[in-house]
Amino acid sequence: MRTIDWNNDSNSIVMIDQTLLPMEYKVIECKTLASLCEAIKSLRVRGAPALGAAGAYGIALAATLSSANDMDALIRDLNVAAKTIIATRPTAVNLAWGVEKTMSAISDAYDLNGIKDVVLAEAKNIADEDVATNKKLGKHGAKLLEDGDTVMTHCNAGKMACVDWGTALGVIRSAVEAGKDIKVIACETRPLNQGGRITTWELMQDNIDVTLISDSMSGHVMSKGMVDKVIVGADRITGDAVFNKIGTYTHSVLAREHEVPFFVAAPISTFDPNNWEDTVTIEQRDPNELRFFKDVQIAPADVKVYNPAFDATPMENVTAVVTERGVFYPPFLLDEILA
Repeated sequence: MRTIDWNNDSNSIVMIDQTLLPMEYKVIECKTLASLCEAIKSLRVRGAPALGAAGAYGIALAATLSSANDMDALIRDLNVAAKTIIATRPTAVNLAWGVEKTMSAISDAYDLNGIKDVVLAEAKNIADEDVATNKKLGKHGAKLLEDGDTVMTHCNAGKMACVDWGTALGVIRSAVEAGKDIKVIACETRPLNQGGRITTWELMQDNIDVTLISDSMSGHVMSKGMVDKVIVGADRITGDAVFNKIGTYTHSVLAREHEVPFFVAAPISTFDPNNWEDTVTIEQRDPNELRFFKDVQIAPADVKVYNPAFDATPMENVTAVVTERGVFYPPFLLDEILA
């Protein structure tokens, strides 16, 4: 199934619970806005494009659940829902993008039921477009990979981070689909190990050769000539920086030092032309994500913790950006990319 989808029978959101992978594959159902917000905050659903779909479906769910008797009341309910959903994860721009794009569809409605119909149709359209977008992105990016390449990636930018196919892993999948022999080195990605738990699981499901390393080994494997290229996804791209899972910046510095090309794969919806690095709020995660792993304590319970979810990689460390519109090289002018 898709990572996230709409159940027409129960009028609810269904998704794969990513916190349980790879030990358990479980599909969960969100029938309330609170359950959706919890799923977003706890990373049951995660990844920029998947969050875009989650935000869109969240508005459709709020419309379905609303008891409003007139259009104005329903729109007020949806505005409250929109603010609530967006606040769950402030750094990932696709979440707000999905919410706002779905809310903008309301202008096409003429009555109460029309609003409910158009927001659900728009949410489904956003999900469908994500799959098509990632296929296009993957095809463009596959040209950057050569037969026999070993590619390092960080976090999870695969089908679990999207509705399907993936961004960074979508590029790898497309290269393999084109007949290229590609091997992958996946960084575990602390503190929740999305690389170790999810990226490796995805690639093994597709029979793509993958080796897991700790985040701190990336410089070592580059220095040994074990990495030909690095490709990562993104949660937000401003004019001066790529925001991605914490640790990405470190890999970009090491790649630059070792003259390894560093690629970023992201759909146009991830670009934010209205902000710069200094104006973006970086989400701070629960300190216990570093004090505990699952229920096992791995650090003093009262130790101070700094746990940002993302870091910012300066654009000068990026070799190329891959989008559904093609591959872009420095200077990265957002006006031209988004034109």
